[in-house]
Amino acid sequence: MTSDPADRAAASGRGTTRRVAVVHERLTEIAGSEHVVEQLALEWPEGSVHAPIAREQGIPRDLPSPPQTTWLNGLYSAIGHRSYAPTLPFMPLAFRHMDLRGPGGDPEVVVTSHHAFATQVVFATEAPVIAYVHSPARWAWDASLRAGEGGGAVGAAILTGLSAVARRCEVSAAPRLHTIVANSSAVAERVRNWWGRDAIVVHPPVDTAGFTPDDAVGREDFFLLAGRLVPYKRPDLAIRAAALADVPLVVAGDGRAMEACQAIAGPKTTFLGRVPHDQLLDLHRRTRALLMPGIEDFGIVPVESMATGTPVIALGEGGALDSVRPGETGLLVEPGTDDEIADRFAAAMRDFDPSAFDRHAIREWSQRFSRSEFRRQMREVVDAAV
Repeated sequence: MTSDPADRAAASGRGTTRRVAVVHERLTEIAGSEHVVEQLALEWPEGSVHAPIAREQGIPRDLPSPPQTTWLNGLYSAIGHRSYAPTLPFMPLAFRHMDLRGPGGDPEVVVTSHHAFATQVVFATEAPVIAYVHSPARWAWDASLRAGEGGGAVGAAILTGLSAVARRCEVSAAPRLHTIVANSSAVAERVRNWWGRDAIVVHPPVDTAGFTPDDAVGREDFFLLAGRLVPYKRPDLAIRAAALADVPLVVAGDGRAMEACQAIAGPKTTFLGRVPHDQLLDLHRRTRALLMPGIEDFGIVPVESMATGTPVIALGEGGALDSVRPGETGLLVEPGTDDEIADRFAAAMRDFDPSAFDRHAIREWSQRFSRSEFRRQMREVVDAAV
């Protein structure tokens, strides 16, 4: 989606005169963190964007200039862009020797978009480095998130070794960072626990201009699960809960957990796969509520739904604690075991009354997570560093 007028106005503010280098982990597919990079680049179009590796389908279309890659992109190209996994062991080295010069010369400040290794760029520059942290590498710090991900004993051993490297990299870079910005309160707590640093919170940009209410559209008798079907998002819990509650559920999204989800679905669950934006917008407007059963670092999809005036039923952990206001913009389900969570989501769906929520109040709340608000706050952070 292109920026709305308010977004474009924000992008023409005082931040545009800074020479800012924006550094990202990798530009291999477009998701929430790539939209963060896009908005940072729009705020400082005279700067530059850097990533160790990139491919065309992973580059946000509104970047003011093409991203600059490193020698590691040659390896990524040589394997046909099939997977970025073989490049991961070399990521720290690529960041530490990254050339951050842009059209105007060396940057005044570096903003790095961090998942695992990007903060290593602090060793490549004398400029102050601001780390926008989507999360410390959870897979490196939490062994449970690596279970079943290695593809066998050898793969698991490699992943365990890479996790140790990622932890060392994060801990070594943390003291050198000028400012740490977390995308949610939950991520700020991880930064304190794992890095020993305090972080300020700036929530990521959400396309609230592309997700809007429509008073002419009424609520219909179904719940919605939207987004990628991957294990850590726990779509299985929402699907189990819908079967327990015997309520209609529409699943809009695709991913490697699709077959497993279909295997446990009840007769009232419908799988649509990936849908175009207009159809997704219509689903958000018509559903009784969006379901968010997993622990998200922040969670873009729930805020997109709230931008249409739709309430959210979310697990009361992670980013949902920042975005969902119980009784005003949705409900928070108490954490517990998988069985307990499924039962609690089922109970929430059985008793849910969408008329108890004000569509316009929900929409108004969502605006604090807009793209223009994200850029305003990040501009203040960068100005303070310079």
